Amino acid sequence: MKTFSRLVVLLATLSLIGTYFLPLWRIDLWAPQYPEGLVMHIWLNKLSGDVEIINGLNHYIGMAHIKESMFPEFTYMPYLVGFFIAFGLLTVALKNRTLLLLNLSLFVLAGILALYDFWKWGYEYGHNLDPKAPIRVPGMSYQPPILGYKALLNFGAFSIPDWGGWLFLVAGLLVAGAVVYEWFLRGKASLTTKKSVSGPIVSALFLAGVVTQGCRVQPEPIHYGKDACEHCKMTIVDQKFAAEIVTQKGKSFKFDDVACLVNYLTESKVSEADLAFILVDQYNKPGELVDARQAVYVSGDGIRSPMMGNTAAFPDAEAARAARTELAAAKLRTWHDLLHKIR
Repeated sequence: MKTFSRLVVLLATLSLIGTYFLPLWRIDLWAPQYPEGLVMHIWLNKLSGDVEIINGLNHYIGMAHIKESMFPEFTYMPYLVGFFIAFGLLTVALKNRTLLLLNLSLFVLAGILALYDFWKWGYEYGHNLDPKAPIRVPGMSYQPPILGYKALLNFGAFSIPDWGGWLFLVAGLLVAGAVVYEWFLRGKASLTTKKSVSGPIVSALFLAGVVTQGCRVQPEPIHYGKDACEHCKMTIVDQKFAAEIVTQKGKSFKFDDVACLVNYLTESKVSEADLAFILVDQYNKPGELVDARQAVYVSGDGIRSPMMGNTAAFPDAEAARAARTELAAAKLRTWHDLLHKIR
């Protein structure tokens, strides 16, 4: 193994230490009565988050109480990660390419087994229901998703790696990058200048960037004609008046009218500090969202919005003033005016 590969494997190995201090996985739950959601964090050896609240809700549909004793994995996972760290350090110390390949194989095998183990637990947890539960839906099961989003009755469940899980994934990608370099790129590098060694480094950093980019909170596209308004439950159709909010946890709520958005925020008492995005469609550029807090609004009877909010959003004051004359609208308003219902 070349020095570059050893440094990459060393970085991957040492990064696994972080999994002792960061949660590996998280499951988020949302419902109308919990607009900011509930979360359960899964660590190497424990659970944390809103576990007791989730247990209280699950009781009504007959699901077993979640407790740490359900997971025998908690007893050996810290030692398993310790083995990965020790094996990685051994690979670096012995400079052995075969050990490097075996290291990557162990990462892949561990990932597959972990996902299968999670699926198996979720299946048993979601299907073995108490027949005496207060709420029983024949044929209904409540298996949480392994990865991604799934609707469970009036709840939405979202399962994704947490920081410790992303660390483990990035470590595996770094080891994979070292394998590619040792088996496929090292020979070519010796025939070129030393600058060519930077290629694998850039590739590894790019892969790590792609992974971390995946955990950033982003707005979702509004699917007109399919998505329903979170407030009035009507299908969102008009691209001039729709709106969307995204919480700091990444959950998206969509609306067919600015009035529905304002009413939802007021009634649910969601703090703006808990929102990563508040977006509204531009009236003069249908389907193109703009920051609701920066937009300028025109209101009046000349504007006909789906739920009679009769308010249109524009990106700046100049566009709003021009539309005000064209639409024979009465008032210009700011986001603060709308939110506090200033007439």
